[in-house]
Amino acid sequence: MSFKYLNLQTEDGILRLSIFTTILLAILGIVFGLIASSSAIIFDSIFGMIDAVMTTLALIVARLITKSTSKDFINNKLEKHFTMGFWHLEPIVLGLNGMLLIGAATYAFINSIDSLLLGGREILFEYAIIITLISIVVELNLGLFIKKANKEIKSEFLNLDSISWLISASMSFGYLVAFIFGYMIEDTKISWITPFIDPLILIVVSIFVIPMPLKTVKQALSDILLVTPSELKIHVDKVAKNIVEKYGFDSFRAYVARVGRGRQIELYFIVPKSWAPKKLEEWDLLRDEIEKNLGKDDPHLWLTIVFTTDFEWAE
Repeated sequence: MSFKYLNLQTEDGILRLSIFTTILLAILGIVFGLIASSSAIIFDSIFGMIDAVMTTLALIVARLITKSTSKDFINNKLEKHFTMGFWHLEPIVLGLNGMLLIGAATYAFINSIDSLLLGGREILFEYAIIITLISIVVELNLGLFIKKANKEIKSEFLNLDSISWLISASMSFGYLVAFIFGYMIEDTKISWITPFIDPLILIVVSIFVIPMPLKTVKQALSDILLVTPSELKIHVDKVAKNIVEKYGFDSFRAYVARVGRGRQIELYFIVPKSWAPKKLEEWDLLRDEIEKNLGKDDPHLWLTIVFTTDFEWAE
């Protein structure tokens, strides 16, 4: 495995590390969960497997987006089928990932209530404590590392992934407290409680976990539905108004959307019919000025600028 493959300063490298660690922990968790007869540990491992699949999808989408913004993409076969890039896939994956996390936690909550009603479940606390300690160390450290690294990278995928690791760490900590308590009260007068520990702690953790991905799901749905981001719209309007006042256009129309990390902007400037004809090079220079004010160096900016004397073309 090359250093380039696991470059921890890039989005791709960190996501690969996350996938590898998730799969390893999930396998260990399933083995120890079966030995300990703990439904909480087994569920946590399956939860991890689901997360690994979604992180893999996130990695694929991130690579496609990177390629689509490169110069080589024009000659790529995918360009023939995705001429507008892959930004639209990012909120789809983020939304699906967040909804799966919420769904998994909701299932755990319902399943735990069912287990309580059936009298609980006896588990081997020694094995449960060992795998839980391993999980906490790995999950907490990786979650904090990704969160710190993402301050520079600023990726929504890494943001959700760090949240996922911290959620897993909080779940594991809850398990650890419960398992240690169960181990300590074995062969005591209150040992009748032990069958209920596994489902009870899963209920508490599920209630804590369910709301956490809601913000990501909300943002993903906004991107999918092309809800206009107010801050971006204000910025675009300000730039367009300055151009109108500077050059004497009649008016303008701006259409703005955020799709994942991509920003899609369409600007229509209404040109007075009394204006003398201009060379195409002059219009291009004006487009360059507008693009510069909107963020020319942003590879995720999709900008369309139209000059017309017909107001209907802008509607």
